[in-house]
Amino acid sequence: MNFKFTAIIQKEEDLYVAFCPELDIASQGKTVEEAKRNLEEAVTLFLEHASPEEVRERLKGDIYIAPLEVAVA
Repeated sequence: MNFKFTAIIQKEEDLYVAFCPELDIASQGKTVEEAKRNLEEAVTLFLEHASPEEVRERLKGDIYIAPLEVAVA
């Protein structure tokens, strides 16, 4: 079974941190690709081992990522 989630990846000092907001799961890596792979592994392990109840409790619905422009005087 395939699921589609969001991966938000940002650089923090020497590492890239990858975050899946739908499940509140994070991982990291030395490169963007490694961080994404590690996040995929973390999400897969969670889905394989968590109870259906825990998945339902953690799973967040609609996630929106949009640009935000703020004017500062």
